[in-house]
Amino acid sequence: MGIVIGVVGPHDLVDDVAATCEEQPGVSALRLDYDHESQAAAIVEAHAASVEGWLFTGIVPYMLARDAELLTRPAAFVDYSGATLLSALVRLQREGVDVTRLSIDTLPAGDVTSTFTEAGLPVDQVRTLPYRAGMTSKKAVAFHRRSQAAITCLSSVYEELRGEMKILRLVPSVHSVRVALRQLLLTAEGQAQEDAQIALGLVEVDNDEGLLREATALGGTLAAFRGGTYLLVTTRGPLHDATGGFSCLPMLTRLAGGNRVVRVGFGLGRSAAEAESLARRALSRARRIGEVAAVLSLRADTDIVLESATAVPPPAEQNLSVIARRVGLSVPTLEKLLEARDAAGGEPLTTKEIAERLAVQQRTARRMLYRLELAGLAERTGNLTSGSSGRPLTLYRLTL
Repeated sequence: MGIVIGVVGPHDLVDDVAATCEEQPGVSALRLDYDHESQAAAIVEAHAASVEGWLFTGIVPYMLARDAELLTRPAAFVDYSGATLLSALVRLQREGVDVTRLSIDTLPAGDVTSTFTEAGLPVDQVRTLPYRAGMTSKKAVAFHRRSQAAITCLSSVYEELRGEMKILRLVPSVHSVRVALRQLLLTAEGQAQEDAQIALGLVEVDNDEGLLREATALGGTLAAFRGGTYLLVTTRGPLHDATGGFSCLPMLTRLAGGNRVVRVGFGLGRSAAEAESLARRALSRARRIGEVAAVLSLRADTDIVLESATAVPPPAEQNLSVIARRVGLSVPTLEKLLEARDAAGGEPLTTKEIAERLAVQQRTARRMLYRLELAGLAERTGNLTSGSSGRPLTLYRLTL
């Protein structure tokens, strides 16, 4: 199974970094470039469902996406310190620049000091602006303007200052890309293999009211099995998230509100046959526990009794993180969509209204709604003529 890595960075770096990634067998790169670092978070949010991991061309776009809590997949960034910084110093020195009187942004002060020390260069007149939360390109520009020469990691800073002063922009070396990629693949491949494990549940209930909704919240499918039992099929990742790391099963309490008997047996296996065998074992143990019980059976004869939740939020709130992972949107975005739905009293909304409420462009809103539609969480109810020569506005009813 191949791994898709989303490469995020400025236009002139993404292709080179992506090409280095694709030298690795089984790796394909999704090239996602931006005009300014501030666009990184929106790019990650829009393409989260398309990748198994993220590789950023620098720490700044990585931190912007991380601080926005959008990194639901393994992520890494290319480090510019060490050999990358040293090669930049050599280049500047060849051009006659006094490299002992520089300003350098983004890189940690300790990394700058160690690189200069290893090169036998004094560092006492080198000014550094390490990356911190809240750092902006505007602040970096103001910082560099107090120097005669500068090294930056930000394309936006370079573009603004290159006509005013001697400034060099650091770019990823092939070696640094490969180092970051190796670290990323170790995590991404492990998570992809784990998340792809089949989670098969056998559910015994008096009636199936609400069961389909629970299956959807788990990112799974539901089908009648045999002997009044229902088959719920999902994968490890959503089940892990919905059960708080395999500790509780909130759906147990919700289903018990309308059923005298609720027994659930989940099996987690590498194949459907193994998962079904483990699910049968889990259901058998749940029957021995009582009328309302849930058990998860793993390999190596490991059984986990899943506790029911005492305080159960509504399903949409309880499982927003699972839905977010399934549709490739962030939890804050889903919360805004829920607010928009509630404000409209459940009535259909146009793509324009959604875009305005979320403060995004209409094409972004259309993309979000299309993903929700595919997941069965939104439905088209018709079109509304905009009154101009533009395209009609599609009406959607949110069923989150």
